[in-house]
Amino acid sequence: MKNSRFFIFAPAKLFPGVLGSLLMLVFMHDLPAQNKNARDLGIEVGILPTGPWNAITDVRGVQVGHVTLLDSSKSIRTGVTAILPHPGNVFQDKVPAAMYIGNGFGKLMGYSQVEELGNLETPIVLTNTLGVPVAAQSLIKYTLEQTGNEKVRSVNPIVGETNDGHLHDIRGLHVQEANVLQAIKQAKPGAVAEGAVGAGTGTMAFGFKGGIGTSSRVIPKERGGYTVGVLVQSNFGGVLQIDGVPVGVELDQYYLQKDLQDSSDGSCMIIVATDAPVDARNLKRMAKRAIMGLARTGGIASNGSGDYVIAFSTAPENRVSYPSDTPIHSRQHLRNEAMSPLFLATIEACEEAILNSLFASAGFSAKGIEGLPVDKVLEIMRKYNRLKK
Repeated sequence: MKNSRFFIFAPAKLFPGVLGSLLMLVFMHDLPAQNKNARDLGIEVGILPTGPWNAITDVRGVQVGHVTLLDSSKSIRTGVTAILPHPGNVFQDKVPAAMYIGNGFGKLMGYSQVEELGNLETPIVLTNTLGVPVAAQSLIKYTLEQTGNEKVRSVNPIVGETNDGHLHDIRGLHVQEANVLQAIKQAKPGAVAEGAVGAGTGTMAFGFKGGIGTSSRVIPKERGGYTVGVLVQSNFGGVLQIDGVPVGVELDQYYLQKDLQDSSDGSCMIIVATDAPVDARNLKRMAKRAIMGLARTGGIASNGSGDYVIAFSTAPENRVSYPSDTPIHSRQHLRNEAMSPLFLATIEACEEAILNSLFASAGFSAKGIEGLPVDKVLEIMRKYNRLKK
């Protein structure tokens, strides 16, 4: 169920000293019902239908795993989110991929090889800024230890990040190899927990609590019936809009409202997946459209924001086997003329994923940061006649 979350909790009373700050016990349990997302509350963004889960996992083969590191007494609020393009050996069965940089103030690892070769060869891991090195090392270890990779000597780990240093003790370097490997291990299809979970545990967006959000869109059957799914790690600022409604202005909380020195800096990691047979060139075109989805929420890609998009296709017929016994790589891809529905799907799914990261984090309160005031937001949406129910 979508309410099921995976938490790693390290209370100092149970594990004193160094062990208490480094060791994390894994508890798999159902929390009280997760906050409703935008669509649950009657806010329906766009015109295309969602997939069954309204999540990136609606794209066949995609799996998501979270590990949450949470100890409020020590200001530990961070985690890891792993996105697997398919459940097999990604190094041996690579997927077409592309990346796009909206604004490059960030620490995305693995960009240049994807840009050069046009494929992914590891899962994607999201974490906090200073957790990138350990996450990369963990991904390398995971890949080297997979059956079939015994002779592998080069791995391009893909790690994205946002800086959760306002709500989290980021200098404590709490993300450990075991956390990253656990997130990958427990990745699964189906419902995806959203909000203050995994890599979104300590993030903020538009001055409210941000987090992990996800959404999907299905294009009409006569246009292929393909699915596009998006997952975001929201940690950025601007002037919040929800389905075109100036919610940030109505709430009197938005960039430049009070003090010219306030900040819209932060970052947003955006992962786009599709089952359409799209090559790296057109995946990059899809990735560019994800930034339009961010803009529709009021994000401005500020000077200090790292806004990155990673897009990949899971279409089995277009995977890149390693190694190959032939120098010819023959695949069929969608024509340029067939891409527009996928562009729209990407924009809509990205916009809604960002909104879901906010709604799913409602109720949060720490260090002067509050979750989105849902009741007030719904009143504003009613004022503008934008609620469906």
